[in-house]
Amino acid sequence: MSVALPAGVPRPRAILFDWDNTLVDNWVTITAALNVTFAAFDKPAWSLAETKQRVRGSMRESFPATFGDRWEEAGAIFYRSFKERHLETLTAMPGAGELLAALKARDIYLGVVSNKHGAFLRSEAAHLGWERYFGRLVGAADAPRDKPAREPVDLALGPAGLARSAEVWFIGDADIDLECAHNAGCTPVLLHPEKLPPEALARHPPALQVPGCKELLALLAEP
Repeated sequence: MSVALPAGVPRPRAILFDWDNTLVDNWVTITAALNVTFAAFDKPAWSLAETKQRVRGSMRESFPATFGDRWEEAGAIFYRSFKERHLETLTAMPGAGELLAALKARDIYLGVVSNKHGAFLRSEAAHLGWERYFGRLVGAADAPRDKPAREPVDLALGPAGLARSAEVWFIGDADIDLECAHNAGCTPVLLHPEKLPPEALARHPPALQVPGCKELLALLAEP
């Protein structure tokens, strides 16, 4: 997939990234922790593919629909299981570290808006040695509402003193990231290696799609 900057899309002054499946891969442990939780409530397990397809919202948004008024109990089981292995299995997406270093060197403000719990998000960034790249890493429960609401975007941009605008790119791999970008008035960028069906992008279309971190770096390196 060749990529060029579309006419009318401004170059970014700031970039806010999603975390899982955008900059890092930790789906094996997410799936395992979910299945430990499902087993405790006699619910069927998910495959890795199902987890990648279904996990979008934060826990406080998604768990009540699955576990009802016992969702906080389920959340405690999930977090206990996830905490045991998440740093051990964490891996960077191809080219992610090089991308972040290059963008930081060009004085582009960087932040993260994720629906992973903020404490886990920041511990993963520290484990990778990436916390120095970001002005702020915003996870679930850090803002009054979680992604796709715009409050986490405001929180992530706070240290830069920047307002939400088209010069802020929001980059992620899923429809919820594009929805958040539209809600916040930022430029929505889909980071995904496959061409998705038009109906999947109809409500919140991306301004551009990039296959991966290496291609994004090449695009932004162009004059």
